[in-house]
Amino acid sequence: MAAAAAENHRISQTEIGWDKLDKTKFFVVGGGLFSGVSTLLYPISVVKTRMQVATKGQMNISGLAVVKGILRQDGIRGLYRGFGTMIVGTIPSRMVFLTSLETTKLAALNITANFNLSEPTKAAVANGIAGLVSSLLSQGIFVPIDVVSQRLMIQGTPEATKYSGGIDVVQKVLKADGVRGLYRGFGMSVITYSPSSAVWWASYGASQRMIWKILGYDWTYAEHDKPKPWQVVSVQAVGGIVAGSVASVITTPLDTVKTRLQVIDTIEKPTIYSTVKTLLKEDGPKGLYRGLGPRFLSMSAWGTCMIVSYEFLKRLSAKTEA
Repeated sequence: MAAAAAENHRISQTEIGWDKLDKTKFFVVGGGLFSGVSTLLYPISVVKTRMQVATKGQMNISGLAVVKGILRQDGIRGLYRGFGTMIVGTIPSRMVFLTSLETTKLAALNITANFNLSEPTKAAVANGIAGLVSSLLSQGIFVPIDVVSQRLMIQGTPEATKYSGGIDVVQKVLKADGVRGLYRGFGMSVITYSPSSAVWWASYGASQRMIWKILGYDWTYAEHDKPKPWQVVSVQAVGGIVAGSVASVITTPLDTVKTRLQVIDTIEKPTIYSTVKTLLKEDGPKGLYRGLGPRFLSMSAWGTCMIVSYEFLKRLSAKTEA
């Protein structure tokens, strides 16, 4: 118990825990902050989605060609198809995710403090568990939003069902498949996003500690020996890039299958097995990595922007010490 208490004290020097945050400021400011980041990076998701659902004759199309095609057909607006639905729907999902992330991470750190593990390993385990649990809890809100926004993203592509907006998508999906239709690919979404979240947060937590160690800090530095603000931001940014890179490479096949399950309409509803079989038949193993470039860019860029914004948000929302 004494060791755990000492470990908690050291952690409190370097991380702003859930109990130290002004929750109102955290959620209000965070909603605006992450919405801004989402606005900047949303076009990458549109390109990635279109590449993943490309038909056999278009499967070798590049991300740049997709962008040019969208701009030629719809202008800048085409890069933001489904954005309204996504931005409104992800706010409650993100609130659930962040609340669960912080509370679960704190509990996991308290548990790992009792084990004889290295700092990077403890951080990887605690952050990984927190990322996994948070993703599982937020999927119930996120999946219907994902289904609707992705169907809007592929408007203008061959064989895509035509919709006039997010409400029209919901109405047609409910008419065709009931509420179950809004959760099409739910199992695959859980299989995709939960491991992805676990890998991302585990990679971030471990890489951050390792980078500090390389720079000569042992993560338990004394108050007078704290790194400069620009060093903190730089390490967080690099950690975000590393985490995004690792997660994208590991989880892209799962994301490709999930996306096709959610947006492709056929008389026979596709299954995970039939979708994988089709991808392998059309393009071999590399078919499972369609959209890897945009996904790699998206997860790396989003991870860097998100984690820097997130850590800034936590510092901004920290309660003033009495």
